[in-house]
Amino acid sequence: MIFATVGTQLPFDRLLLSLDSWAAGRPDIPVLAQTGTSRLRFQNIATVGHVSQAEFRARMTEARVVVGHAGMGTILTAAELGKPLILMPRLARYGEHRNDHQLDTLREMARLSNVTVARSEEELHAQLDSALAGDFEADRRRDLVTAVATRPLLDFVREFVWKDRPVSGHADATTPRAAA
Repeated sequence: MIFATVGTQLPFDRLLLSLDSWAAGRPDIPVLAQTGTSRLRFQNIATVGHVSQAEFRARMTEARVVVGHAGMGTILTAAELGKPLILMPRLARYGEHRNDHQLDTLREMARLSNVTVARSEEELHAQLDSALAGDFEADRRRDLVTAVATRPLLDFVREFVWKDRPVSGHADATTPRAAA
């Protein structure tokens, strides 16, 4: 399964439409996308608006590949789980964010061995095909992430990202603050 997550603040339809067009040619590969505030309907991917922290982690664990915006909650969880992660930055010029800080995040996070970057629909399609072909080595990724990001650091950042998010019946109450 491919799991995609776009956070909760603003729609990220460019990523979702790119993923939907990729899935059209691969009906045998299940795709689940957390769509946040998007109002679009998609033909080739399953969608859910928001997920709890527990559901987010479960879907990340289940996924063969994760696709997302450059949000720290997504990056940290994928790194911890050793999941291949394809990041597409939100861009201000498309109204996807207030500024282009995700480009800065991407420059730094692309150093992680489990992260690749897609800046366009074509790049996303190519990165997905490459990831599914096994071009990532999960054990190596997990070892490198553990060596660079010690458990206390990961725990501190995870606590910061998820703090003050009580589990409740309201789905928004459990989505990461840093999903932007």
